[in-house]
Amino acid sequence: MSFFKKLKGELIDIIEFLDNTQHTIVYRFERYNNEIKNNAKLVVREGQIAVFLNEGQIADTFTPGTYTLNTQNLPILSTLQGWKYGFNSPFKAEVYFVSTKNFIDQKWGTKNAITLSDDRFGMVEVRAFGMYSFKVTDAPRFIREIVGTNQSFTTTHISEQLKSIIVTRFSDATGEINLPIEKYAANLNELSDAIFTYIHDDFSAYGMEVTKFLIENVSMPEEVKKEIFELSRLDKIDLDKLARLKAAKAIETAAANPSGTAGAGVGLGAGIAMAQQMMQGAGQSPQAAPAAQPAPAPQAPPPCHRRRSSTWPWRANRQALSAKSN
Repeated sequence: MSFFKKLKGELIDIIEFLDNTQHTIVYRFERYNNEIKNNAKLVVREGQIAVFLNEGQIADTFTPGTYTLNTQNLPILSTLQGWKYGFNSPFKAEVYFVSTKNFIDQKWGTKNAITLSDDRFGMVEVRAFGMYSFKVTDAPRFIREIVGTNQSFTTTHISEQLKSIIVTRFSDATGEINLPIEKYAANLNELSDAIFTYIHDDFSAYGMEVTKFLIENVSMPEEVKKEIFELSRLDKIDLDKLARLKAAKAIETAAANPSGTAGAGVGLGAGIAMAQQMMQGAGQSPQAAPAAQPAPAPQAPPPCHRRRSSTWPWRANRQALSAKSN
């Protein structure tokens, strides 16, 4: 092999991009004056698409594979540059490598609280956060709509814009589904699916696709959270047993009253009245105690009637004395 052939082989232009950052979405291949040699080798790896631009206009695209660049596989670029009989080295073009892999574990969250209207608690401020994944599905559109002339474009450049889209759609979705606020924690999957549908078209407009969306938590003010906890406990409590328990405690407190028997009696009456009110609040109507009947007055024994005998001794003596005096 001659020296010149060896030198020519070593000077073959190879266009490729190896990403070791794991967050680069688009990288512009740099050459002096954007000059690319005739028959240069283009290497597009799995998870990449190469896009050629001519004076800012998108021309040819290449999917994964190895290519020798010439007029046969650069038809649009050849047309744009007017190469009727082939082109001489070098030719000018910008080459962008676009990553089509999934960019996972992207964080989102509400910077400020979102105000929601709830039927039970009125206007409530909530915050939410979670994660999402996305990938580029239309490389030319993504370059045209998002990248522009940046040499390198990473997830950091677009994260704030995507977060704004997600938060806006989160506010719209939560307002339209009209879900009671105490049910948010139990319906995070359903809420995630609803917002996933909402943001699909927004991502598609930029040549992207959201592949996963999750809401990890929805938080609310502590006073609202406390009320929700109390209501949930009441739903699980047997109100009849609760009323009896409180009545028993009221009676115990009244019995410990140091004011004596009279005070204990008053406390006992108050405790019973309290128990009746609680039972009525629990949906039970207490049975009315039978009215006390007055005790019957004692009756005098009937008078004893005896027939007086005319033969009693004193009557006979009286008659005898009367006759003697005559």
